[in-house]
Amino acid sequence: MLKDLTIGQYFPGRSFIHLLDPRIKIVISFLFIVLIFFVKSFLGYAFVFLFLASIVAISQIPPKYVIKGLRPLLFIIILTFILNIFFISGETVLFRLGFLVLTKEGLLQGVFMALRLMFLVSGTSLLTLTTSPIALTDGIESLLNPLKVIKFPAHELAMMMTIALRFIPTLLEETDKIMKAQMARGADFESGNILQRAKALVPLLVPLFISAFRRADELAMAMEARCYRGGDNRTRMKVLRVDRRDYIALGFTLLFILLIIWDSYLR
Repeated sequence: MLKDLTIGQYFPGRSFIHLLDPRIKIVISFLFIVLIFFVKSFLGYAFVFLFLASIVAISQIPPKYVIKGLRPLLFIIILTFILNIFFISGETVLFRLGFLVLTKEGLLQGVFMALRLMFLVSGTSLLTLTTSPIALTDGIESLLNPLKVIKFPAHELAMMMTIALRFIPTLLEETDKIMKAQMARGADFESGNILQRAKALVPLLVPLFISAFRRADELAMAMEARCYRGGDNRTRMKVLRVDRRDYIALGFTLLFILLIIWDSYLR
């Protein structure tokens, strides 16, 4: 289950999406996250699905790989759906059992919230799947550069964010190894209720933290051995440039924005 998380992982490729400027991909991802909160109908979510499906197809990432990333969040998605359908009040009552009241408005809100959560996870995962950690660092730093006027540490923040994303799959892999090692010694992580399973995971924390600190120390020593001194006066092997493919991607995103605005406010 832990291996199914796709956030922070990079899927190598030379597709149209992979070759986009990382700054453009970050801006598009930000716009996507903002716009999805304005969707108010099934038609709007159909536009969102077509937008994501087009990106997956163009990027040549297997759809199963993207869908697999939703499996670890299945419990949260179902819980969000249940909480919304029973705790959102409405006028059209569909079902009543004691204090539990299911309304048409609550059902629609539950479906919309579940869809929104799934699309948010899938959309943000596509950013890291199609952008290497180095390119992501350069893109974030370039977008934050104007804030250097007020002494904002743009390079340091971009580096920390990228390292954090990069270490997600590494720590998940380490957790999986520790779980298998303890299961071979008789540990049980699969039986019992949710609280019992959560309690069984406590012994994983100590070796996991030790491993994380060790990896952080090794990374720091490697950076110091290569004379890393921050972003001042640093040059890059690949200079970021916006070209025709980036304008095409922005145009495609603008069409998506117009469709969402039309569906939410003009239709």
